[in-house]
Amino acid sequence: MSSARLNAANLLTGFRLVAAPILLGFAWFNKPMAFLVLLAVSFLSDVLDGYVARRLGQASSFGARLDSWSDGVIYSTIAISAWWLWPGIVRDQTPYVWIVVASFTLPTIVAVSKFKTFTSYHTWSVKIAAALMGSSIYPLFLIGLAWPFHWATFVCVLAALEEIAITVLMAEPHSNVGSIFRVIRERHFRSS
Repeated sequence: MSSARLNAANLLTGFRLVAAPILLGFAWFNKPMAFLVLLAVSFLSDVLDGYVARRLGQASSFGARLDSWSDGVIYSTIAISAWWLWPGIVRDQTPYVWIVVASFTLPTIVAVSKFKTFTSYHTWSVKIAAALMGSSIYPLFLIGLAWPFHWATFVCVLAALEEIAITVLMAEPHSNVGSIFRVIRERHFRSS
């Protein structure tokens, strides 16, 4: 890996890739508190990597793709680990779990179908959905409080619809799009 790619922002992002097998290990060996603590640190690295990239001038298309891959790995890890650690809760929340899984996979399927590659839009709606989802699993798994998870699921659906709409509107994939409004505004300026 070149030294330009080996920077603070990408190391924070890469931490999630390293944490994923450890999280799976905690889940497999029934260590729910260790799992939740390391997951919180992983969420923190997700919050910090973009800030550090912008602040230190380390934003790159490689970093955006790495971030998307790391997010996908962590979300998959959460799904598998939740099933191992809290199967009763997962069964009780099955419709919501499937909606969340669909909201993370359908935009990817649409983008890969159109562009033959993964996208890294990093929209604000996805950031909000991820923050809500990440914070909602703690009350769900610790005390069985489901309504934050239900609301987060709704926001995940809205974020997925926005990402699908962005893919439909764009002629080619771009990283760090921000929102559908930016895409529409740029299309308007190009057509004027």
